[in-house]
Amino acid sequence: MKCPVTLADVDLFGPGAPEHWYEAYEILHREAPVHCLPGEGPTPDKDAFVLTKYDDIALVVRDPVRFPPLITMGLKQLNESGASPEDVPNLNTMMASMMTLRPTNELYRSHRQELTDPWVGPGASRNTEMITGHVNELIENWIDNDPGEVEFISEFARPLPQRVMNSILGFPQEDIALVEKWGAAQVAPFVYGEGHRNLLSDEQIGEQFEALDEFADYVQAHIEDRRRRPKDDMITFLTQVTYQALGRKLTDLEINGIVYAMVIGGLETTQYAIEEQAQLLCERDGVFDAIKQDRSRLRHFTEEGMRLRSPTQGLSTRITTQDEVFQGVTVPAGSQLHLRWAAGNIDEEEFECPHELQLDRKAVSRHLTFSQGPRVCPGAHLSRLEQVIAWDRLLDSIDHLEYAPGNTFLHQPGIMLGTLELKLRFTKAA
Repeated sequence: MKCPVTLADVDLFGPGAPEHWYEAYEILHREAPVHCLPGEGPTPDKDAFVLTKYDDIALVVRDPVRFPPLITMGLKQLNESGASPEDVPNLNTMMASMMTLRPTNELYRSHRQELTDPWVGPGASRNTEMITGHVNELIENWIDNDPGEVEFISEFARPLPQRVMNSILGFPQEDIALVEKWGAAQVAPFVYGEGHRNLLSDEQIGEQFEALDEFADYVQAHIEDRRRRPKDDMITFLTQVTYQALGRKLTDLEINGIVYAMVIGGLETTQYAIEEQAQLLCERDGVFDAIKQDRSRLRHFTEEGMRLRSPTQGLSTRITTQDEVFQGVTVPAGSQLHLRWAAGNIDEEEFECPHELQLDRKAVSRHLTFSQGPRVCPGAHLSRLEQVIAWDRLLDSIDHLEYAPGNTFLHQPGIMLGTLELKLRFTKAA
C-alpha cells in the first residue's frame, strides 16, 4: 500500500496499511476525524464510524452503559437464551467464563478486583523480583555478543512477557513455544482478520479453535494438578479463592477462561511496547542518555513511548445506544464504533507537540493505550512494571544503542503495531 496523500487514499485495514498508519491519522484528523464505514456496522443496514479524536474516544470508553461493549451485548443475548457455555459452538473459554463471572458492568468490576488485580493489577509488584530475574537472564544471553549486535525482538522483547506470564500462571518455561503457538491462535483475528471487525474465514476459524482446544486441555491439566498439589501461582489462587461477588468457588471452566484472558492480554502489548521504545531510543537524539543518567525519567519515557507508538492501534468494541454527535457528525443509534486509540494519542488538541517525546510531559499516563474508565486494561500495572524493569536493567547493561544494518521496519498485518524484526547495535556498559 502506498502512503496516503488524500482522504480517498486512507485505508486503515487493508494489506500494507500498518506501514502508513500515522500518515493516515494526520489526514483523518484534518479532514474526517469521524470517518464513516458504510454498511460495516453490526448488521448490514448499519454503519461503522472510526473515531480518531482523544475526547471522543475517552467519552466512549468511560461510559459502558451509554456505549456498551459488543462483548457485553453478546453475553447478554447468550444468557437470555438459556444456553449453557459448554453447548455454544465456537465459544472460547474466556467468553464461556464471562457468561457466568462477569456478564454485567458490576460483575466486571468485581471480577477484576477479586480475581486479577492481586496478580496483574495493583498487586503486580509481587512479581518484581521474578521479572527482574527474567530480564537479567535474557540480557546475559546476548550482552557479550561480538560484535555487539542483537535481534532485539526474538531475543528480548518477545520472550520477556512470555516468560513472565508463564511464571505467573505456573506454566513450565520449557513450554513457552507451546504457549506462544496458542497465544498466536488467540490473536489470529487481530492479525489476519479482514476489515475493522477482524473477520476470519470459516477455515481460519476452524484452525483457530483446533489450537484453542489444545490450549484448553493444557490449562485443564494444570488446574487439576493445582487442586491436588497447590503452588505459589495464579492458577492455584484461582482454584482456592471464593469469588465474593457470587459467593462461591470457581469452576474449572471459569478458571480456564481467566487463564485465556491472561495470555491474550499479557503477551502482545508488552512486546510491542518494548520494541517500539527501542526504536524511539535509536531515533530521538539525547533520550537514551537522559534516561540513563536520570532513572526518575524512565517512567515518563515508557509512557510517552506507548503514546507515540500504541501497541494496539484500535478496536471496534462499542455500540451507540442513541443518536450521538461527534465532531459535528451525527452517528445514529446502533452504529459500531471503531476506537482508534493510536490516533487519539497524537491528537494535537489534547497533547501539545504530539509527535515529540517529552520526558517532562504533564499527566503523562493519560494516553489511551490501555483504554480508560471502568474497562481499562486489567493488566496495565503488570505491563508498565515489565517495561520499567526492562529498560532499567538494559540501561545498566549498555552505554549506547543504535540501529544495526539490515532493518526493513516492516510490520505484521492486523491492528497491532508489531515490527517483524529489529536489529540493534549496542555498546556494553564498561
